[in-house]
Amino acid sequence: MAQRSRITSLSHRSGPVALASIAVLWLAACAPSDSGVTSPPLPGTDVAPSVGLTAAFGEPFPNLTPDQLALFTAGRDEFAAVEAVDEGLGPVFNEASCQTCHLGPGTAVGGTTGRLETRFGRTRSDGTFDPMPEFGGSLIQDRGIGAVSVHGDFTFVGEVVPAEATVKTQRITTQLFGLGLVDAVPDDEFRQLALLEAATSPATAGTPNMVLDIAAKRTRVGRFGWKAQVPTLHQFSGDAYLNEMGITNPEFPNESCPQGDCAALLHNPVPALNDDGSGVQKFTDFMTLLAAPPRGPVSAQTLVGNLVFAGIGCANCHTPVLVSGNSPVAALSGKAFQPFGDFLLHDMGSLGDGIVQGSSTPRQMRTAPLWGVRTRSQLLHDGRATSIEAAILAHDGQGGQARNRFAALSTTARQALLAFLNSL
Repeated sequence: MAQRSRITSLSHRSGPVALASIAVLWLAACAPSDSGVTSPPLPGTDVAPSVGLTAAFGEPFPNLTPDQLALFTAGRDEFAAVEAVDEGLGPVFNEASCQTCHLGPGTAVGGTTGRLETRFGRTRSDGTFDPMPEFGGSLIQDRGIGAVSVHGDFTFVGEVVPAEATVKTQRITTQLFGLGLVDAVPDDEFRQLALLEAATSPATAGTPNMVLDIAAKRTRVGRFGWKAQVPTLHQFSGDAYLNEMGITNPEFPNESCPQGDCAALLHNPVPALNDDGSGVQKFTDFMTLLAAPPRGPVSAQTLVGNLVFAGIGCANCHTPVLVSGNSPVAALSGKAFQPFGDFLLHDMGSLGDGIVQGSSTPRQMRTAPLWGVRTRSQLLHDGRATSIEAAILAHDGQGGQARNRFAALSTTARQALLAFLNSL
């Protein structure tokens, strides 16, 4: 990449990962270390040991080229920048800067402030989900740019959940650390992981959310967002630019109609395309190159806790190890890494949020990766849990058996498990 001015989209054409290889990596995660999985490559694969994938929170991956570091810095600056109305902010939006939602732990850019956003909809008489676009659904933009004088005086205000909605939920903003590795995982690895789960633990098996990759104009495996409704970091960036800040861009060129009132856009002070794609690319560069979370201290107790984690079924969905495919960023190419999440959809029963996105059902949620979980004070999709223990006990649906096994653990085993999770 030394001679390239842009990070191109990561390749997902490296060929399928053998089902047996995934199984071996999955089971090999019982010896965590600060640098990730350090076992040698599997026979017959070109997977390199995942050395040097972590750094301090908010820092780039180690071993980047000078050009890549420059892209990371430029992307981080854009990520922290506050958008203005004359730059296209709004007319309805949630925040004026990515960093407002994605900050922490401490001052690290790329985490989460715990900002909650609202989605709504209703269940039709035939049982299907209606996102209620005529009311601006399903995502609420809770702020407006205020009074403008464009084609007459008009005041843009934040949206509210309409009285007609029968489904309402909140979602917490997620951490972004290490997502360049997730972006680089081939679709076939997620498909084969779903097959592995179906073969080894059918009661808790996940399914991929098949969604549209706008740039590629084809259906892909989703992996980002609470419903795994977004397939790539580039699309994730463009989606957030529009839906969180109201900044239109090439893949998302149409403004959100405030509360569903598209006529109100006549008063939009910046009706032209707000971003030519350069801002979206900078966001993508930053997230692609943002290092995976560092591990906390590892002890004999955490090693025991890792075994408990697998023994009660947590690892059935919180897959310890994934493997990235080919990437134009050498530091991310062919790496085994430990997100502790399969990025697949699972039926979570009462823990589902009632929203449908892509091929998900109202009860399905993407398995949340657990790396970096020790830094979080609000857990689950709506932030309802304020401790790891509370989050486990709130599991339902396909997570119900693991919850029950956790509740039945001895004090020693429970303490070991919690110590392990608090090392992630």
